[in-house]
Amino acid sequence: MEFEKLLKERRSATFFDKNKELADNLIKEIIDLSTLAPSAFNTQPWELIIVKSSEARKELYEKACNQPKVLEAPVTIAIVGKKNGYKRENPIWDEKIKNKTLDSKSLQAYMDMCENKIYNSDVKKNAYAVRNASLFAMTLMFVAKSKGVSTHPMIGFSEEAIKELYSISEDRVVVMLISMGYFNEEKKLFPREKRFSFDKISKVY
Repeated sequence: MEFEKLLKERRSATFFDKNKELADNLIKEIIDLSTLAPSAFNTQPWELIIVKSSEARKELYEKACNQPKVLEAPVTIAIVGKKNGYKRENPIWDEKIKNKTLDSKSLQAYMDMCENKIYNSDVKKNAYAVRNASLFAMTLMFVAKSKGVSTHPMIGFSEEAIKELYSISEDRVVVMLISMGYFNEEKKLFPREKRFSFDKISKVY
């Protein structure tokens, strides 16, 4: 799909066809392509929880403000950001050293800068996790649309309840939920609402 067309046609699908499943290989293809999303120093600080079964979706529905799309869509994905994803235990650093795109001395200097300046508070670590995982989430929604699959992002949920449900540790943040499936063609979305233009949102210096 031509990219400008994809931008204009991607919508948050309020209604999903409950009778159309998403093939496992298509879910995997969408996710694998979405990993091309940018992230700070390619640290990729995200994890996904794929909620597919009817029983699991019912459990999630209760934690997500009883939003019907969680039950109607065949899949809802919890996008989880890793607050400590920049740290040395991330295997991406070994890949960088192996491929000689980074040496041990430079890596240590970067680690020191992260700990002492860039991510030296929980607020900054949380922002790192949310920003990077959000880049992945938006990429996933575009990739899904390019494959004919609709999505709907949600921030209406109890993070504490979801962390308890899936045993998510405190060094993670549940960034958003994305329901994914096929649009219910018997329904109709409201017209796209106004978007503010360049002149409204930009300051040029």
